[in-house]
Amino acid sequence: MVRLDTISTRTGDGGETGLCDGSRLAKDHALIQAIGAVDEANAVLGLVRLEQLPADIAAALPQVQNDLFDLGSDLATPPGTALEARIPRVLASQVERLDRWLAAGIGGLTPALSFVLPAGSRAATMLHLARTVVRRGERDVVAAMHALPGRSFNPELMRYLNRLSDLCFVWSRLCNEGGRADVLWVPGAGR
Repeated sequence: MVRLDTISTRTGDGGETGLCDGSRLAKDHALIQAIGAVDEANAVLGLVRLEQLPADIAAALPQVQNDLFDLGSDLATPPGTALEARIPRVLASQVERLDRWLAAGIGGLTPALSFVLPAGSRAATMLHLARTVVRRGERDVVAAMHALPGRSFNPELMRYLNRLSDLCFVWSRLCNEGGRADVLWVPGAGR
């Protein structure tokens, strides 16, 4: 278990932050941006947990939040370091669990007849916000891969984030009465 004795280390005062192996990167480095987006998505999902949710979503969210901490640790730990054995890497089984939740959720939806706006219930709207932050996390992980071409990245990271953004969309529709209370895009309605 992780133990946090000191919160304010002051080591980031110069604009750098540390990775799990002790190496340091600028706070605006693509990898740090990716880790930050994953952290932000986790925080938004924490807000979603405060809402009235269908029981299956409420039960799944704590696991997703823990998975996102695994994902952040995976990103922050360069392969081949001594710490690697102690850091939980994202596994294919975690992605498969998201696939199962996706399939179950899709089965409970009415067909969408247009694109769905981020609206409806508060829980649905917050899940749309989580979806967009997860999508940013995906883009940031790709940017980190390009910024660190010599470093290997766990391929399950991208798969997990991609499925999670889809799952947030499905869950948002489930929170809108299975899609019956979705607010649909009406092309050109604002003209």
